[in-house]
Amino acid sequence: MTQAKYGDIVKVRFTGKLEDGKVFASSEGDLPLEFKIGSGKLLEGFEEAVIGMSPGEKKIAKISAEKGFGVHNNKLVIKVEKDDFFENMTPELGQTLELNGCEGIPITITGISDSTVTLDANHPLVGKDLIFEIDLIEIL
Repeated sequence: MTQAKYGDIVKVRFTGKLEDGKVFASSEGDLPLEFKIGSGKLLEGFEEAVIGMSPGEKKIAKISAEKGFGVHNNKLVIKVEKDDFFENMTPELGQTLELNGCEGIPITITGISDSTVTLDANHPLVGKDLIFEIDLIEIL
């Protein structure tokens, strides 16, 4: 039986979970995810997990933080003056923002003092090991 390899275009169904079992992403109810292995458009560990699978095969793959969303980068954490940045809103701890010029990058408020707000642009799943249930539907 044919096995998926680097450069193949594949269709998969998947469910992504954290180690505590909380689901953070799933293709259930949607069309299968179609991608080219090695394109770099998906998590490195996810693409690597599909290599060697045959159509109809299912597997559970544990992906380390390094091959998932990476490790925490302190350079993506900044403090801004509350008065300069939050003129028309009250910042709340844990609130997610999307800043002008940073579309698609979630920025989370991780600290609030009397005068400053700490913003973290690391992905919410950075530093976490991930578990994916993968079902290879088809190799195109």
